[in-house]
Amino acid sequence: MTMSNISAGRDSEFARLFEESFRRTPIQEGEIIKGTVVRITKDYVVIDIGFKSEGQVPIEEFRDPQGQLTCQVGDVVDVFVESIEDDEGLLVLSKERASMMRTWDRLVEAADQGTVVEGTVVGKVKGGLSVDIGVKAFLPRSQIDIRPIKSLDKYAGKVFRLKIIKLNKKRGNVVVSRKLVLEKERESMRTTTLQNLQEGQILEGVVKNITDYGVFVDLGGLDGLLHVTDMSWGRVNHPSEMFEVGDDLRVKVLRYDDKTERVSLGYKQLQADPWQGVDERFAVGARVRGKIVNVTDYGAFVELEKGVEGLIHVSEMSWGKKAKHPSKVVTPGEQVDAIVLDVDGGNRRIALGLKQLMTNPWENLSEKFSVGTRVTGTVRNVADFGIFLDVGAEVDALAHISDLCWVQTFASPGEIYQKGAQVEGCVLHIDAEQERFAVGLKQLQDDPWPNLLKQYQVGTSGSGKVVRIGGLGPVVELAPGIEGVIPQGEVTTTPAVGTAVEVKITRCDPKERRLYLQLA
Repeated sequence: MTMSNISAGRDSEFARLFEESFRRTPIQEGEIIKGTVVRITKDYVVIDIGFKSEGQVPIEEFRDPQGQLTCQVGDVVDVFVESIEDDEGLLVLSKERASMMRTWDRLVEAADQGTVVEGTVVGKVKGGLSVDIGVKAFLPRSQIDIRPIKSLDKYAGKVFRLKIIKLNKKRGNVVVSRKLVLEKERESMRTTTLQNLQEGQILEGVVKNITDYGVFVDLGGLDGLLHVTDMSWGRVNHPSEMFEVGDDLRVKVLRYDDKTERVSLGYKQLQADPWQGVDERFAVGARVRGKIVNVTDYGAFVELEKGVEGLIHVSEMSWGKKAKHPSKVVTPGEQVDAIVLDVDGGNRRIALGLKQLMTNPWENLSEKFSVGTRVTGTVRNVADFGIFLDVGAEVDALAHISDLCWVQTFASPGEIYQKGAQVEGCVLHIDAEQERFAVGLKQLQDDPWPNLLKQYQVGTSGSGKVVRIGGLGPVVELAPGIEGVIPQGEVTTTPAVGTAVEVKITRCDPKERRLYLQLA
């Protein structure tokens, strides 16, 4: 090759490079540009951006949170031109600043267009959560969920879809909302759910809220009510016994009103009805065992199977007529044996008895207390119609008001008899079938009425002493064991007890067993 040829070649190459330098876009500080990784050293990643010199980026900017290098020679990356030449005449670049600027551009665009961004919860801050969306953003507590939240701890590390509601690039502030995203998703799901909803349908839902009467279940943008009575075939005292907010569950649509968009749900309906065939499993007369689950004033409920309860009425707890509260006989949680008295599967009722497991005191009561037997008893209870006596039997005897005395001067036995008083009487009647045990007190004395009618005729006057003031009026003792009553309307001023009075007999009533008097 001649010297002239060499010279011509050099001129041609110089001309090409000179022309190419004019075609290149001039590189300016503060812009983002693409470059190629050409070398990786211990401390730097060297990048060629087509400048007269190569630039370098601290290697730490290319490491992930685990410390692993994220680039290799030949990779094309975005870098920010910080300086064309530093003090050492080098090109200074930054990958982090390029990423940050790209991120801000993306966030500004998302904010302007209302698009959704993803973010990871990195910690709790005052009033809400700190979320990484490329930059640190603030997620207020009120914007975390559709419903109120109790604790922020459960959100740590969670990835959320978010909407930007405030952005100030200059100050580096971003506020985001998850609630807006959820509301939009919920509305979309609601439309789909309503289009497909029908009674009898089985759906998946999430417990949204718990009340005293049931739980509200989110069916996908639409809430349905699962009433406490539709949760279990058995007893549920409060919905919180079965469910917690956030629980996933399968439910059945029982009723749906498309006008009000109200949905009634069932949970127990997805399980077999335990009352089916209950008549066969619990035959009348059978001995059963169960747990006391509730005690009321009128009896106790016994769980025989899961979802099947029977009632022991207070009258079936003891043979005696003593008014005991059921809580004195059984306690919740106690295991008891009982006899099945009646089964009504259609109305979900089983009647049980405790006393049927005990010896029936009525069966041999007549042997211990024959009619005419003299007895001494303690007043256990006083009623308007008579007094109940404990005469040493397992059942109480009743002395009716008409069998208390021959001459009745009181409106209620309570005027004469008090609980705990000792009285004597005799057995009048025993009916084991009707469970009646009658005694009389007046039968221990002779009937004075034949003589009374002769001695105390209407119009007869006499003297006596006021012994008490009863419900009918002042009671006057005319002679030992003989008393009469002055009706309330017959006196303007009631004489005090112990006052001696002159009286006249106005009426003798053998049927009512009363002598009526008036002040003379």
